[in-house]
Amino acid sequence: MRGTSILGVIVVIWLIIGAIAAGQRGYYGNDQTNCAEAGTILVTIVAGPLNYIGANPKIDCKLPEPSK
Repeated sequence: MRGTSILGVIVVIWLIIGAIAAGQRGYYGNDQTNCAEAGTILVTIVAGPLNYIGANPKIDCKLPEPSK
């Protein structure tokens, strides 16, 4: 049980570091977030401390257009 709680704390700290990195890159400042921006924010948070050793994850997504 103790290993599980330590792992949980490590995961939370990892995600907090990723959220800080996304904030430092200015990803939270845009009022009109699209699929690519939301995806980039998410993968930046998941990458956590890897952002500080050179990782710069980006997402490019194309949503289907509705038929006319």
